[in-house]
Amino acid sequence: MITATPPPAPLSHTPHALLAPKPPSVRAACREDATALAELSQPFVRSGALRERPLSLYANRAADFLVAQGPGGRLEGCVGLRVHAAGPGEGRGPVGVLYNFCVAGRKQGHGVGAGLLRAVLAAARAQSLGALFTATTGGGGLFLRYGFVPTTARPAPPSWAASLDPRRGARILARVL
Repeated sequence: MITATPPPAPLSHTPHALLAPKPPSVRAACREDATALAELSQPFVRSGALRERPLSLYANRAADFLVAQGPGGRLEGCVGLRVHAAGPGEGRGPVGVLYNFCVAGRKQGHGVGAGLLRAVLAAARAQSLGALFTATTGGGGLFLRYGFVPTTARPAPPSWAASLDPRRGARILARVL
């Protein structure tokens, strides 16, 4: 009896997972990413979801950011993590604030935000942060799915809480690590 290996299935029968686009890789941002970070953020600034930030902030604080980079090298999302040391008499260790979290419109709903959030949670744990805070003008569904809960400004870093513009109506969310 002669046996032969069957030919590969035609593309139309290939499992969907094999045809799915490669997910973006998450990496630390560098100073050279400043322009791309600013461009990625602009649609969210125009909609009122993000505060306007100067290009110099993206350049000077590039080390705060994680970016999701697509296979072609284009940035598909970003999130900033700013560490705040405990103030005198606060009785807590350092905490982090997530800011400028955005995903390109064409990539929303494809797991880019979830990948960034998992990566920034891992980075926060690696830095032994006790909690993370963020403010959102949206529903915050992704944050809530990853264990963030609504809170007030009271437990948040005072300098960050004082910088929030009450006219924006942002909700403060926190997650203990």
